[in-house]
Amino acid sequence: MLTTAEMQQEILKLKREKDFCVLVHAYQTHDILEIADFVGDSFGLSKQAAKAAHKNVLMCGVRFMAETAKILSPQKNVYLSSPFAGCPMAEQMTVNQIKALKREHPEAAVVCYINTTALLKTVCDVCVTSASALEIVKNIPQKEIIFIPDINLGRWVEKQVPNKKFYFINGGCPVHMSVTADDVKRAKSLHKNALFLVHPECKKEVTDLADYAGSTTGIMNFVANSQNNEFIIGTENSIVQHLQFKYPEKRFYPVSKNCICTDMRLTTLADVYGILKFGNGGEEIVLDQEVIKEAGHCIDQMLKYGG
Repeated sequence: MLTTAEMQQEILKLKREKDFCVLVHAYQTHDILEIADFVGDSFGLSKQAAKAAHKNVLMCGVRFMAETAKILSPQKNVYLSSPFAGCPMAEQMTVNQIKALKREHPEAAVVCYINTTALLKTVCDVCVTSASALEIVKNIPQKEIIFIPDINLGRWVEKQVPNKKFYFINGGCPVHMSVTADDVKRAKSLHKNALFLVHPECKKEVTDLADYAGSTTGIMNFVANSQNNEFIIGTENSIVQHLQFKYPEKRFYPVSKNCICTDMRLTTLADVYGILKFGNGGEEIVLDQEVIKEAGHCIDQMLKYGG
């Protein structure tokens, strides 16, 4: 039997011995963050993997993140820590749906959130992250935008780009969409001095009440630069824990006890240990070369326009 600390030390040793770069999304639990080579948002992790010298990459996150890492590092062996860790938002739409939308609006650019499958990216024009979506939509030449899959992030961008026409499908993150305005008002009534920081995947009625709306990294940067000492966090509740570790002198409160991604919770520290020690569990990500090429073009366009 190993303690958490002993298992972490074994993992740190094993990843060096077996030439693994361990990527950990910020929504993972803190014991997993502590053994990471890189921690961050999904696309930032994939960029770090592409720069790293390691031949093997382990993504502690969900499937579309591991696919993105493979697209950016096709020569590397990329593994997903839990084969069952998907993203409901990434899987909400099909290639045929998007092709039909393109036929309806032939002058529109299809802008896809990074939270989409590799296959879906092959029929999109440009990819965005929550941090880069506003800048990229402003910069691309098209005046009409098909924004998929997240209607909440899309409408948050639309509000700030009134000179462009937007089309949506009613998709989004079930976890962030579960947060209500009543949740925010309740949290604010309990913590009157706290600023409310929210992810734009939440509904408009929620982001309208925010002191700051932005990506997970943006939220954490806001805390780092703020003189305030109390914050209500409107994104996955793991961020509350990470901020508590990083800024123990400050107070952090979840906007809702229900803001938990069950797919992110599928990965455990023992999963990481098992993959590195015994080759058990996990799944190697294998993508068709044509998918890598076409989805890669969508990501290249993101970098061109401000990603």
